[in-house]
Amino acid sequence: MANVKLAIVYYSSTGTNYKMAQWAQEAAESAGAEVKLVRVPETAPMEAIEQNPAWKEHYLATKDAVPEAKVDDLDWADAIIFSAPTRFGNVPAQMKQFLDMTGGLWFQGKLINKVVSAMTSAQNPHGGQEATLLNLYTTMFHWGAIIAAPGYTDESLFAAGGNPYGTSVSVDGEANIKDDEEAAKGAVKHQVNRTLDIASKFAQ
Repeated sequence: MANVKLAIVYYSSTGTNYKMAQWAQEAAESAGAEVKLVRVPETAPMEAIEQNPAWKEHYLATKDAVPEAKVDDLDWADAIIFSAPTRFGNVPAQMKQFLDMTGGLWFQGKLINKVVSAMTSAQNPHGGQEATLLNLYTTMFHWGAIIAAPGYTDESLFAAGGNPYGTSVSVDGEANIKDDEEAAKGAVKHQVNRTLDIASKFAQ
């Protein structure tokens, strides 16, 4: 796995998916992968961000600390892990905007055989997590990417809620994870290792 280049691309308004992305980074670096952790650009106006103290706090804490994602990061990567909250069963507008910018790479065939996997969060266990991941993977099908969903390939997945499409967590109104964090972290680690293992079979 040491030769695999992994881009972890996330959007997080209040910090949950940033935390999941950091777990993924830790697992990937432990496995010997070369990792880029990047956040998609925030497109919401500051007036909206300031209405939610947790959103404002997280935005100000990370806007200069974490590099913004660029489509070139996808070109660079052998594998990509996305992490974003659910918005009505789909990805947030910020993530969709970023994905919509990948048309040039897609047209050139540079996203073919990228190995991709995804994680998400919502306020309750049936808040649209599975739909969000499936909707995101639809874009990946158009890319010609290889989906590395965790399925039911390890016991850690059951401890973290058993979502076969990707690790998902529930959060409260303050963006605190309501589930067992250690179980969720274990599921993220397995998902990362599975993604890297599959990508290692395709990486040059």
